[in-house]
Amino acid sequence: MNSLFCSPLRYTQGYDATQSLGAEMAALGLSGPVLLVTSPSPRKLLEPVWAKTLGDAGIAHVIHDFAGECTSAEIARIVAVAGAAGAAAVIGAGGGKVLDAARAAAAELRVPFVCCPTVATTDSPTCAISVVYTADGVYEKTLFHGVNPALVLVDSHVISRAPARMLVAGMGDALSTMFEARACVAAKKPNTRGGACTISAMALAELCYRTLLADGAEALRAAKNGEVSPAVERIIEANTLLSGLGFESAGLAGAHGVHNGLTAAPGTHAFLHGEKVAFGVLVQLMLEKAEQAQVDEVLGFCCSVGLPVTLAQIGCANLPDDVLDLVAARATAPGEWTHNEPFPVTAPMVAAAIRAADAAGHAFLAA
Repeated sequence: MNSLFCSPLRYTQGYDATQSLGAEMAALGLSGPVLLVTSPSPRKLLEPVWAKTLGDAGIAHVIHDFAGECTSAEIARIVAVAGAAGAAAVIGAGGGKVLDAARAAAAELRVPFVCCPTVATTDSPTCAISVVYTADGVYEKTLFHGVNPALVLVDSHVISRAPARMLVAGMGDALSTMFEARACVAAKKPNTRGGACTISAMALAELCYRTLLADGAEALRAAKNGEVSPAVERIIEANTLLSGLGFESAGLAGAHGVHNGLTAAPGTHAFLHGEKVAFGVLVQLMLEKAEQAQVDEVLGFCCSVGLPVTLAQIGCANLPDDVLDLVAARATAPGEWTHNEPFPVTAPMVAAAIRAADAAGHAFLAA
């Protein structure tokens, strides 16, 4: 198995970086017309900026309003609109589901994709993967595309305007990167692109974790005050670039498998991807019988930034056994990331680990 490292062609991050979108695209040889897929909040905030920056670069654009969920039907709708517009590229601007749907449409059309996250909530912007859900928000499948984005442009000023909860959820997603990378390497399992993990990917995954511990609490404090401090910039980079490169080039394991299982519990649907992944990290540590010091470090970090450490904190207080069994079965379905752990994982093991993680969280909060 060859070692394989994936990344976007270019990553740009900075205060008011949206103003350079047209120039960045032109520098990469990207021209119009382009279809810009977005949702109401980013459109209200950025439509005049898009018009100027793309206009200055001579790039014609059409805006498509995202329907709200990354479903197969919505991807098909974006493909149809882009085709009708003769789009030579697709831009996604918004949260993770907007980006995933726009990315999938660009891949189907075989045109370059430009990724402009307006929140630092997930580590998906840099990758060549789309997660597809049903209309009810239940995980359906993962699509693997041939190429990564041509450009990932991250505007830290825009991200600072989002609720602080979004940044915290991104920390939850990023929290899993090192632990899942270690599991995949220990199990000698391929990364998400079918190759072996490079030492570069592992180093980035570890740097991601260290950055969260060092800057997470301070970044949250600044974000609550609307500040774009150096800590906020570093956490945005950790959530987006370090975690994105780390997960795609090192691999996913138990934490994301548990997340996918949790989507089968209706109570979790009001919670963000990264919030559920953070609890999934605790479940993965229970599965791996991790040392208590490591568990306590993760619990301490989660509590310091407000990430969930109990089932009640992700909408599953008093989780019935039949729903737990459904979650565990979904988390261990054939081909699920959970099977990248360095030992066989069964549904009863996951169910027991979920209960153990919940108990550990309650004990830590009571201490």
